[in-house]
Amino acid sequence: METNTLYYGDCLEWMSRWNDNSVDLICLDPPFNSQADKNMLFSKKMVGDAQYRAFKDTWTWDEEASKRYGVYENSVGKRAYKSVTGLYGVLGESGMLAYLTYMAERLEEMYRILKPTGAIYLHCDQTASHYLKIVLDNIFGARNFRDEIIWKRAVSQAKGNQYLPKKWGTNTDTIFFYGMKDHRPIPYKELNPNELEQKFPFTDEKDGRRYKDDSNHIYSTPGMGDRPNLCYEWRGYRNPHPSGWRLKKERMEEEYQKGNIIIHENGRLERRAYEEDYRGEPIGNLWTDINPVSGEEDLGRDTQKPEDLYKRIIMASSKKEDIVLDPFCGCGTTVAAAKELGRKWIGIDISSHAIDLIKEVKLRDKSIATKGIPYDFASARKLAKDSPFNFESWAVTRLPGFVPNTKQVADGGVDGRATLAIKPDNYDSRLGLAQVKGTKIFSLSSLRDFIHVSDSKKAAVGYFITLNRVNTTQARKEVLRKGRISIRGNEFQRMQLWSIDEYFENSWPQVPLMNDPYTGNPIRKNLEMFSDMPLG
Repeated sequence: METNTLYYGDCLEWMSRWNDNSVDLICLDPPFNSQADKNMLFSKKMVGDAQYRAFKDTWTWDEEASKRYGVYENSVGKRAYKSVTGLYGVLGESGMLAYLTYMAERLEEMYRILKPTGAIYLHCDQTASHYLKIVLDNIFGARNFRDEIIWKRAVSQAKGNQYLPKKWGTNTDTIFFYGMKDHRPIPYKELNPNELEQKFPFTDEKDGRRYKDDSNHIYSTPGMGDRPNLCYEWRGYRNPHPSGWRLKKERMEEEYQKGNIIIHENGRLERRAYEEDYRGEPIGNLWTDINPVSGEEDLGRDTQKPEDLYKRIIMASSKKEDIVLDPFCGCGTTVAAAKELGRKWIGIDISSHAIDLIKEVKLRDKSIATKGIPYDFASARKLAKDSPFNFESWAVTRLPGFVPNTKQVADGGVDGRATLAIKPDNYDSRLGLAQVKGTKIFSLSSLRDFIHVSDSKKAAVGYFITLNRVNTTQARKEVLRKGRISIRGNEFQRMQLWSIDEYFENSWPQVPLMNDPYTGNPIRKNLEMFSDMPLG
């Protein structure tokens, strides 16, 4: 494990390599089912079926989900055995159970690497929160459940007829907080000088200390019922109510000796609470004071959370130099908050595009260490050999605007898609396609097959991406044969060859202006991550 580092790949794989009891705080915001499309990194309306597969497959009962359940079904010793097998009886072979098994195996790894003094905060919505709570209790222990935080994330948005909505507006998310046995208490919220002045409006006539009248904490009220043990005489005074005093006799005398109880000449008892003894404002579990993402912080992702939300969590459940982990780091909200607060941090994401976004847009630091993403041609060649699917996804996202295809098996010869920002003058399509070949040997037949697929799907442009540079005369003839498109006076070859070898030499193909897959707006206007790349 290396801190202040971004890891590309499945968090399950990375966490399984790390030592027990090595992380202080885990904050995770995994995909939600109710917003399945929005939780994918890329907008469906912008790129058709080119959703990032990891999120979509999470909610599908398929062969992989069946295998995950089979492991639990035959492993009594796994921490989530009871919850997963029990929920199988309730949910059956469903998309929800597929999601819960996916989460359970990752949460077990989080439990293993979390320190005995650590804490975990899991962000979810009402679709799966009740099921996730069962799994979390099973893995982290019901006794370690500290709170269910409700965050008001937006104004209510009720669906249905505007006059007769079919449901209450959904405007909150849930954050489950589990603190391990030795995790420290949550600190109080400090008030600013103006708030303190309002809370403690009086000044002690003897020593000038600020205080508030807290006399209601001396006398009991009839509504409290009879409490004989608190019905006593103290310094000649007796509470007339049968419920007696609020404090025991010893405590009354102790408060008096401290100067906190004043006996006035008219016989009135006054208890004073002084500002100097104030520990702070207790923070409740209903958070309505943290606004949704806006302004410069907004990266265009519907499910992006505000940094202030995670700053509160990080400040409450960690200290400087502690290690904060976000296993689904997305656009980097948690790692940015942890970095600003002086914590060591680790972010993991299954999208190389997300890793780029964090480094070059969110944190604006290209020097941040990354693991799992090639940093030179040799490491790219190794990734292509060891993990062909990850190599495909990474290679596709080297082109601006392109996202990996949903499927990587039986994908119809397409590994990535994009949408041109402007429709060509001479071609009725805005579709861009890409195919990746990670083998060392170039195949002319593969290129011809991709050209055929691009024609059948009426793609405006296509990019055939190889590991090594392709310079054969026949390959060049094949791509030139497809002609050019024209966009407002600029011409681009419809089919182009490009290699990862050229990528590391900072040599780029001609790419028309593409839409940002997050927002649907032209990349040049919204993202800086490809600002040094010629966009045509």
